[in-house]
Amino acid sequence: MKYFAELKAAGKLWIDSVALTLSMILERVATPHRVAFVEQDDGAFRVQTAAAAPNTIPPIRIADAHIVGELPPVLAPLIKGSRAELVLQPKRFLFRPLELPRRAGEFLDGIVRAQIDRLTPWSVQDAVFGCTPPTDIANDRIALIVAATARAAVAPYMEAFAALGAQSLSVSTPFATPDAEAVPIRIVEQTGGAAGNLPRLRHALLTALLITATLTSIIIATTAIVGSLLQHAQDEVQNRINAQRVAMRAGREVPGVMTTAQRALFTRKRETPSSVIMLEALSRVLPDNTYLTELRLAGDKLQIVGMTRNAPALIPLIEQSTHFAHATFFAPTTQAASDPRERFHIETRVQPVFTPGT
Repeated sequence: MKYFAELKAAGKLWIDSVALTLSMILERVATPHRVAFVEQDDGAFRVQTAAAAPNTIPPIRIADAHIVGELPPVLAPLIKGSRAELVLQPKRFLFRPLELPRRAGEFLDGIVRAQIDRLTPWSVQDAVFGCTPPTDIANDRIALIVAATARAAVAPYMEAFAALGAQSLSVSTPFATPDAEAVPIRIVEQTGGAAGNLPRLRHALLTALLITATLTSIIIATTAIVGSLLQHAQDEVQNRINAQRVAMRAGREVPGVMTTAQRALFTRKRETPSSVIMLEALSRVLPDNTYLTELRLAGDKLQIVGMTRNAPALIPLIEQSTHFAHATFFAPTTQAASDPRERFHIETRVQPVFTPGT
């Protein structure tokens, strides 16, 4: 049980890590548009956005973590999925100067956090705070201004804008120095992208893993079934081949026992004349002064064309052989004026005799 609990915890940690990584990638790729809400002296918030001309959207007010009155219709789609920046009046914050060694600039956030109890009336858990960029002063030291206020004083504004669908929300306040322009101090930043997308991404990953596992199981089961069917068919074919081999071997080993195929082959061999034996027998019966120019064998019919000194004498010579029967001329015998030999055309039937003797 302990092993399964550890495996489950490791799987959950892996899914959370992958979901967080994907959420951060999506947040970086999809850059939300910026909408700034600047608090005025009367407590209303003026809307600043690149999607609308300045002062075209009426100011809004917030009370008890809700927008007072109806939200302007043009503002709702601008806030949803945006990077909302809430700029509060400096009068809401307590400002304290802080001097530190120059090397403390590498650990500025932790040092300021540790000094909140001393610099402000709030504990670090109950306060939200930020600081200006450090400036160099004498004696190898740096100076900065810390701005802080109670977390409960900022929470209603953050809840109101988060409820409108902002992807991320930051709270800042301007700090005006005597000899320079106002410096914005980032107090708190709340990102809804990575954290808000985690449950949906975790659910999507679990669903994808379940679908993948199901499809893999189906594929494995299908492969096993199809493989079993193919193996069965292959075994059946092999058994048939082995049975045919045994039957053929048994037919050869038993004297006097012939299969249908063997009998058919034997009958065809017995009824079909042998071309080699026919040529051997023909060469034996023809005289030495006779030679052939054409020889055609179709089934049991043989036609020969050639030259000889006495064509009619070839008929009895051919019929004397046991391999030929019914020899006749199938075309007239001719003789050239300058050649004493005769050109003959003889047709005969070939007998299926399998000995070369005459």
